[in-house]
Amino acid sequence: MKLLSAISYILVGLIFTSCQNKNDLPKWSPAEGPLITRWTHDVSPDNVLPEYPRPQMVRDQWMNLNGLWEYAITDEAAKVPQAYRGQILVPFPMESALSGVMKNLQPDQRLWYHRTFKFPPAWKNQHIVLHFGSVDWQASIYLNGKKLAEHKGGYDPFSIDITNELRSDKEQELLVKVWDPTDLGRIDTIRAPRQPSGKQRSIPFGTEYSQVSGIWKTVWLEPVPSARIEKFEVATDIDRRVLNLKVSGTGTDDSFSLVAVAMDEGKEIARNIGKPEANLTLDIPNPKLWWPERPFLYSLKISLYQGEKKIDEVDGYFGMRKISIGIDDQKVTRILLNNKFVFQIGLLDQGYWPDALYTAPTDSALRFDIGLMKKFGFNVARKHGKVEPDRWYYWCDKMGLLVWQDMIPKFPAAGYGPNELFTSPADASQFELEMQRMVEGLRNHPSIVMWTIFNETWGQYDTRRLTKWVKELDSTRLVNSASGCENFGVGDIIDGHQYPGPDPGPTKSWPSADPDEWQWEVKASPEKTRAAVAGEFGGTFLFFPDHSWNKSLIGLKPFTDAGYPLLKTADEFTTRYETMLKSLHRMIQANGISGGIYTQFSDVEVECNGLVTYDRQLIKVDTARIKAANEGKK
Repeated sequence: MKLLSAISYILVGLIFTSCQNKNDLPKWSPAEGPLITRWTHDVSPDNVLPEYPRPQMVRDQWMNLNGLWEYAITDEAAKVPQAYRGQILVPFPMESALSGVMKNLQPDQRLWYHRTFKFPPAWKNQHIVLHFGSVDWQASIYLNGKKLAEHKGGYDPFSIDITNELRSDKEQELLVKVWDPTDLGRIDTIRAPRQPSGKQRSIPFGTEYSQVSGIWKTVWLEPVPSARIEKFEVATDIDRRVLNLKVSGTGTDDSFSLVAVAMDEGKEIARNIGKPEANLTLDIPNPKLWWPERPFLYSLKISLYQGEKKIDEVDGYFGMRKISIGIDDQKVTRILLNNKFVFQIGLLDQGYWPDALYTAPTDSALRFDIGLMKKFGFNVARKHGKVEPDRWYYWCDKMGLLVWQDMIPKFPAAGYGPNELFTSPADASQFELEMQRMVEGLRNHPSIVMWTIFNETWGQYDTRRLTKWVKELDSTRLVNSASGCENFGVGDIIDGHQYPGPDPGPTKSWPSADPDEWQWEVKASPEKTRAAVAGEFGGTFLFFPDHSWNKSLIGLKPFTDAGYPLLKTADEFTTRYETMLKSLHRMIQANGISGGIYTQFSDVEVECNGLVTYDRQLIKVDTARIKAANEGKK
C-alpha cells in the first residue's frame, strides 16, 4: 500500500510573515520538561511527523504543514494579534516540552497560530483541502484574512476546502485561533461547557494529567478534483465471504461510477462497479482472516470515473475480521473473534508522552508501544479516554493488536449507585457529536472491536438510549455501555473493575467504600446476551526516580492511601503479576470472563503503575515471564 509517494510534498520550516520581523522572535528550542523519551532528540523543526497521516485513504499528492509556526497568547476579547510571542513546533500541544512553550492555556485566553505557505504550481487547477488531525478544543480557521470555519471537539479530524480563498501565485496566510477551557466546566457551567476532555486537568492530580491545548495532530494540505471520493466505509462478512463497501462522493451525480478492487499482496482477487452512495459487495475467495497472531490486510483501490475518464483514486485496506457475542462449547456467553473464543488479555493505554503529552514524538514511538505490548504477550489495548492519530490504529491493524476504544469522558462523575448525571442539552449534543465522529472516523480499522461509552460513572447520562444509538451507528462491533460501575443492563458487555484484583467477587480497595456499593468492584458474570470482562485490575506501583515525572514519592500519596501496592523490585512486580494472571485465568472457566485489562502499559506523570516507565527507557518486569503468564503458562 502507498503510504508515501515519490511525488508527495513535505513542507516544513517555510519563511513566515507577520507584523514583526521573524528574526526578532525568540529562536525555537524544546522546553526543559521533567522527563524526555528515547525519541526526543530525533525531533527537529524540519522533520516533524513526516509520515502520511491518513493510511486508510491515501492519495499520491499532499503537503505537510507540521513544523514551526508563530504563536501568540491573548485575552479572550482580543482580535488578530499584531505581534507574535515566538515560535511553536506543530503539532505538539502548547503545554508540552517539544512545543517549545510548555505553558497552560488559561480559560480566559486565546492561543493563536500563524504561518504562510505556497503550494506547487501543478496544483493550480485543483481544489485544495486543508486538513487538521485534531485541535483541542474550539478552533477558528482564517485564511488570507477571512474566517473560513469553526470546529468544536478536541479529538476528531476536520477538513476545509480553501480553494475559493487562495491568492493566485502568492503566499497564503493561515491563522488558527484556539479556546480550550479544559476542566473549567466542571465547576463553572456559565463560563465553559462540560466538554469531553479525557484525563486532562488544568492542575494535574493523581489519575488526571496535564492539559493539552491547541493543534496536536498533523496539519496538511491535499489537492483534489472538484468531483471526488469523500469517504468510504468497509464492513467485512467472513460468514458470507464478502466485503461490503459504501463510497460517498463530493460533486458527484449519476454520471459518475466507481470501480473497487481488492488485492492480496498486489494480486487482484475481487472487483465490482457501482455508483457513489450505493452499496457495493466484493466476493473474497478463500478469505485470509485477520487474527492478532496473523493480522492479514487486503489492499483496496477505489477509482472514480466520469464516463471513461478516471477522475479520482484512493488506496486503502481492510481485514476480514468478525467480532460477536456467542455461546461457546461449554454453553457460556463469550466474546468471539472470527466465531471462536479467544481470551482477550490487554493493557490500559492512556497514550501520554512526557515530552509531548498527547502527541507521540515520532511514528517510531507509536510503533514501539504497540510492539512492546505484543512482546509482552498481550493481544488487546484498551485506549483509555483518548482518540489517537490514525497511524496508531494503522499500526494496530498491521501488527495485530485488538483495540477496545473509549469515548472521551467528560466530568464530573455521577457517583456511587445506579445514578446518572444531569447533562444539559448543549453538553449532551456536543458529547454525542464527538462520539459519532469517533465511531464514523475509526470504523474502517479492523483492530477496533469494541466501543466503550462511559468509564465508571464519569459524565454518565442516558445510558440506555446512548447504548442503543451507538449500536445502530456501528452494528459490526461490540458496545460496552460502561466500563466498571453501572451498566444498566444494556450493551454487549458486563464490565467490572477491581484494584488490585482480579477476584471473582468484590474486594474493596477503597477504604471508604461501603459493602453495598454495588459495581465499583463488581462480580461480573456473563448473561445470555452479554459477555463478562475484568475491564480494569492491577495498579501495582514500582517507582524509579531517574525515570519518573516526579523524583520523589510525594505524588504517589493519593494512590498508596487508596490501597494500591507499592513494590520495590522488578522480580517482586513480576511475581505479583503472575499471581494476578493465575487468578484471572481461573476466572475464565469458573466465572466465564472473556477478557481482562491490566492497569497499565506505561507510567503517566505521577502514576507509576506501568509495566514500562513513562520515558519508555526502562521495562520494569521480566518480559518473558509476563508473556508466559499471559499465555497461561506460568
